[in-house]
Amino acid sequence: MSSLRITIGGVRGVVGESLTPDLIVRYSSALATYLEGGEVLVSRDTRPSGEMVLNCALTGLIAAGCQVTDLGICPTASLQLAVRESDAVGGLALTAGHNPEQWNALKSVRGDGMFLNPAEAADLLDIYHQGEFIKATWDFLQPVRSDDNAADRHLEAICGEVDLEAISKSGLRVAVDCTNGACSEYGPRLLEQFGLDVVAMNTEMTQPFPHPPEPSRQNLGQLQALTTAATADVGFAFDADGDRLAIVCADGSAPGEEMTLCLAAEMIFLRGDPGPVVTNLSTTQAVDDIARRHGRDTIRVHIGQAYIAEAARNYSAAVAGEGSGGVVFPRLHYAHDSMAAMAHILQLISESGKSIGELISEIPAYHMCKETTACPIEMAFSVLEGLRRQGKPAWAEYEDLTDGIKYGDADQWVHIRVSATEPLIRVITEAREAQQAEALARHYTNEVRVLM
Repeated sequence: MSSLRITIGGVRGVVGESLTPDLIVRYSSALATYLEGGEVLVSRDTRPSGEMVLNCALTGLIAAGCQVTDLGICPTASLQLAVRESDAVGGLALTAGHNPEQWNALKSVRGDGMFLNPAEAADLLDIYHQGEFIKATWDFLQPVRSDDNAADRHLEAICGEVDLEAISKSGLRVAVDCTNGACSEYGPRLLEQFGLDVVAMNTEMTQPFPHPPEPSRQNLGQLQALTTAATADVGFAFDADGDRLAIVCADGSAPGEEMTLCLAAEMIFLRGDPGPVVTNLSTTQAVDDIARRHGRDTIRVHIGQAYIAEAARNYSAAVAGEGSGGVVFPRLHYAHDSMAAMAHILQLISESGKSIGELISEIPAYHMCKETTACPIEMAFSVLEGLRRQGKPAWAEYEDLTDGIKYGDADQWVHIRVSATEPLIRVITEAREAQQAEALARHYTNEVRVLM
């Protein structure tokens, strides 16, 4: 089963298997051709393949006439903010985010700091597949520049978005798991700038990931142990490139990555930022309940940061994000930003005078199940089509085919879709009772496997 994925989100694969040097050079050349030259900022995360991928990407960009500025290892959100605040025509993030260590990816950023939208990405992929790239002459090849301060400017921007005095006065002790990823230096530094007591782990960027970098509940064991052992008030976990954030409560419990957007939305609505919340089809209905409580609308769109950011801008959203732990703060920029999410949640704790556990207990309770089935990409969409032909189940009040298949009513829903990042079919369910969500997930996972 091929691990290579070439989508509107960029190109992603297993290094040495499907993500080859030749492919990286060609994709980078395609991006440079699409951008028609100019300055391009490049960042990466801490994967062992990062230097190889970087050198191949530099070759493709320079060969097609771009002036490249290397930001080094930094969060992808830092790159996106740096692109927006500069004269660069675009950016390239070299990171597979939450994927395991053997993966890497190239994600293209346009001149306003946002990922390419579907139409723009389709144009880029046309250039990639056609293979006709700009070829700069020998006297137009530009030396690589370096900029080591993009993440520092990002921290400064985050500090300008929150109440530093309120957070500092809280005296919170914060545990943080940086996964030896791109936030290893900057996450703890931000907390220190807030004047908080910081207990950090997995901050060695030259070391392997200590666990899978996706900040889901099953990967938080180390942080849970640290949070309780250090008697911390709250714990936070970053993924490899700092776009997703998970939370651990003082008692060591992990409420799930869905809570990150819920708490961030609560903070933004309390602050009074105008506009709706934008989220995807697979995110908890608790977001709708929180928005409704504050008299706001909820806009649901296709899964993926590019769709979320584009909709957030188009609908003038107050806040946006996904149940994976990625949150967009439009007042800051249109990027999934885990460090900004951490800052806003700390402000919510500080201003409310409540513990993180108490704040989570006030969020409407739902139970979610997430199942995956390995499936070759060439088979996956025919499986979904077979499921769609079975029709809407009797219990469902609505059907949504925006991204895969979603059936639901006021109390439960199921969403079946093809993964954009791995050769998988995902089945996500949510209901008011755990048994109800689990039964729904089992039923549709079995249906997928039968159709395969």
